[in-house]
Amino acid sequence: MKNIITISRQFGAGGSTIGQAVADRLGFYYCDKDMILRAAIESGNLSPSEVRYYDERVPREFGFGQSLFDFYNKPLDERLFNAQKEAIRKVAEKGNCVIVGRNANIILKEFDRTLHVFIAASEKARLERMMEKMPDYSEREVLDHLRSVDKARKKYCKHYTQTKFGSAEFYDLCVKSSSLGIDKCVDIICETAKSGN
Repeated sequence: MKNIITISRQFGAGGSTIGQAVADRLGFYYCDKDMILRAAIESGNLSPSEVRYYDERVPREFGFGQSLFDFYNKPLDERLFNAQKEAIRKVAEKGNCVIVGRNANIILKEFDRTLHVFIAASEKARLERMMEKMPDYSEREVLDHLRSVDKARKKYCKHYTQTKFGSAEFYDLCVKSSSLGIDKCVDIICETAKSGN
């Protein structure tokens, strides 16, 4: 069985929802951005004020503490990146975990018993999903936000990992939530994890 699952995702494709459901079904620890930042602080490599300084680059006006939005476009302090990388590796060393985001698939590429997943969705489906989460914004504002995050994630991934975000060669499994649905994606990921050696 694969006991370390990383999930990379297009913004609005439901990656966090799918990741949490996979973790719940398998009885695995769920780890997202906030938990990784907490672990980075606990490592002693960064003070809470330093992490806050960089994390405050996330625009709050959209109400997304989980979203990185402009954060990706700002120069990221190498110590923060390295502290996050170390935190991800420590979570993975314990096994039985689902790690969402932060290029964990590349950080953990040498780990055994891993399943690296990419979740995509059509732009239309992602827009509809985010419109529900952002009811106070126009369709144009939400679409601009979505495209900006897409562009920024690609740029961030290329800069810090020298890989192409969303390219199938860097994942074991790619699923499209807009075609399969959230529940089917969860089923496929869990079955794939269980069937792996």
